[in-house]
Amino acid sequence: MDVNGVGWIAAILIGGLAGWLAEMFMKSQMGVLMNIILGIIGAVVLNAILAFAGMGFTGWIAYLVIGFIGACLLIAVGRAVRR
Repeated sequence: MDVNGVGWIAAILIGGLAGWLAEMFMKSQMGVLMNIILGIIGAVVLNAILAFAGMGFTGWIAYLVIGFIGACLLIAVGRAVRR
């Protein structure tokens, strides 16, 4: 099974990297597990939104970029909800 052209193990690793990069960029204090979760969920959600808009991306670089942007958006939404 593939997730955007990458395998499940690669999706976890790339999602973790995307979540960590988003954590550094947004200056949030989250753990490794939350980084992985945010990166994967961010990539899946943002990719679904982009696919609905008619844009589809595959490959690990696209998964990393989309995961980073999606994780940043999730962190921003989480901060807005807490306030």
